[in-house]
Amino acid sequence: WINAKAAIDAAQAQHDAPDGPLRYLLINASSRSEHTCPGEMSKSWRLTQLARQVIEASGNVEIEVLELNRLASEYGRDIHPCKACFSTAAPLCHWPCSCYPNYSLGQTHDWMNDIYPMWVRAHAVMIVTPVNWYATSSPFKLMMDRLVCADGGNPDPTLTHGKDAQKAKSEELKGWDYPRHLAGRTFAAVVHGDVEGAENVRRSLHDWLCFMKLIPAGAEAELDRYIGYWKPYATSHDELDADENIQEEVRNAARCLVRAPQARRDGRLADPSQDIETPRQK
Repeated sequence: WINAKAAIDAAQAQHDAPDGPLRYLLINASSRSEHTCPGEMSKSWRLTQLARQVIEASGNVEIEVLELNRLASEYGRDIHPCKACFSTAAPLCHWPCSCYPNYSLGQTHDWMNDIYPMWVRAHAVMIVTPVNWYATSSPFKLMMDRLVCADGGNPDPTLTHGKDAQKAKSEELKGWDYPRHLAGRTFAAVVHGDVEGAENVRRSLHDWLCFMKLIPAGAEAELDRYIGYWKPYATSHDELDADENIQEEVRNAARCLVRAPQARRDGRLADPSQDIETPRQK
């Protein structure tokens, strides 16, 4: 945990450097890749590349691409499930997560220790995800659940003597400030489906990110679309090739994401909810 905390502190310093490059995190949430049994790239990967080209062309940027399909294609790469410590008491959920490694169960590697700094470093995040059974992909949901500690998590495990649930409850009842560790970053989201669910997945991503106090990059930065609607999966890449509109819409989402963090840095994009205290905490 000490090493993981040092990594996110270093990432936060990179994020806060006023003269540093603008940093973008692009997340390809598809489980599919040419490195697994399908032997074929995903449409999410292709759309992520379109966004990347736009952002790279803007200059003085650094881009990290998180390929969540690596969970399915690389031996020993894991995102372990969330244990829901937060539901016992907020301070029991440490930032970053301290639930792993668990050597007694052989859970000795956890990819989240690499992923947390990617989110912290970023000034802007774009998520590109398919719809899998009315939801995001399973790799994305694993990451999403483990990001609960970024929204109200405890950055000081000594308060709870590690994982002492009673200490954590006592700390919460004293009055917990629910720190938003990713607040102020801007975001875009691209959701694509085949037959159902794209609208609801896009809305859920929007609500989740806004709840964590990230800032939407603009109306054109979020879209839900169907590629090859009710047509054979076997021709879905051909459908994407033919759908030049969705390709341009993804580029437009990236263009919004290029502008938003620069405007935020210049003070031209304010968070209207900044400094407003909410009467309710989760």
